[in-house]
Amino acid sequence: MTTVIHADLLVDGTGAAPVPDPVLILDQGKITGVFAGRPPEGLVPADAEVFDLPGCTILPGLIDSHVHLNFPGNGLLLEEIMTEPEGVLVATATLSAGKALAAGITTVRDTGCVHSTVFDVRRALQLGHGTGPRIRACGQPITITGGHTWYLGGEADGVDGLRKKVRSMCKLGADAIKVMASGGGTLNTISYRPSFSPAEMHAIVDEAHRLGRRVTAHCLCAEAIEIAVEAGVDQLEHAGFIVDEAGNQQFDPAVADKVAKAGVAVTSTLAVGAFAVREMQAKAELTVAEQEFLDHWQTMLDDNLNQFTQLYQAGVRVIAGTDAGWRFTPFDGLPEEIRLLERIGMSSTEALAAATGTAAETMGVAGEFGTLRAGLAADVLVVGGDPLANLSALDDVRLVLQGGEVRRVAG
Repeated sequence: MTTVIHADLLVDGTGAAPVPDPVLILDQGKITGVFAGRPPEGLVPADAEVFDLPGCTILPGLIDSHVHLNFPGNGLLLEEIMTEPEGVLVATATLSAGKALAAGITTVRDTGCVHSTVFDVRRALQLGHGTGPRIRACGQPITITGGHTWYLGGEADGVDGLRKKVRSMCKLGADAIKVMASGGGTLNTISYRPSFSPAEMHAIVDEAHRLGRRVTAHCLCAEAIEIAVEAGVDQLEHAGFIVDEAGNQQFDPAVADKVAKAGVAVTSTLAVGAFAVREMQAKAELTVAEQEFLDHWQTMLDDNLNQFTQLYQAGVRVIAGTDAGWRFTPFDGLPEEIRLLERIGMSSTEALAAATGTAAETMGVAGEFGTLRAGLAADVLVVGGDPLANLSALDDVRLVLQGGEVRRVAG
């Protein structure tokens, strides 16, 4: 059945000017056309399903470029999450996927799961066994022995071992390769030092590209960023500039310039700090430990906002990703990430593109979805109000379609 959506405004996700009084036409799961005002005669059949939504804005379905569907987002550390059997992690991923879709997030990229669990959930959704966003899955993040997220099964060392690990991820069905280029939140890993040698990182990137996969690298220190960029990675996650065990950051303009000149995009993941701070601030009283936790995350959030402001000013392309599932970050939290991008200096149009068209382009799927253009998948979000005037409008979800199928209609 043909579906017609009429609203006050349409933002197509490309960064172009909004379309006033738009009519969006969908058919057979694809976008047929976008029109300002009445479409041409004969294009809309008499039995079309029509959504007339005054006071609303039509957007592409949102893309969260960094999630962990296995993780519950309830504050648990990775070491605690990993005490559960894989069946529980699959169930957690299924629930997480549903929460994302209900918020208008029609695509997620899972940047690290246990063994093949998210591949399994992806397949179940493809078979129609449940509803959730399109899943672009990296599988197990490749990490050194004992490195960040080693629990997930991605340990590999040495040039030959790393090439073999990339091949094994592709064999399982990875859409992209994720590599832990520095330590992180896993116990006994070092965030302020790179994990792989230049030769090892080059082997990962070379093998992934040979097999047609893009590579994204978790980097929390400048040296790891430089090694990753020089090896030819396609994207960076976090791009932190941590310099010591305490987590202090020292932005390096020369490194930022290298990232910008290489055209490597960076996923923001600012929401992790924002939601951790919010969780503590919501408590009536804080213990000493909770106050220390709040202070730590407030400092980290401030540092990360400052760091991304400077990255953006240096010309680095920034895309939206939340790290949903990690610590207190929810799977419907992408609107908050988009608002945080506005705080680093992006216009509302740019911030929305960072979670739609720019994200799709970075992941290499711009020819499939991510913008409202004829021929692309009919992934659509309609919100109340005008998000260009106030990004809080993203919280007022009125209609969600995925591949032309209605997934949510506000009552």
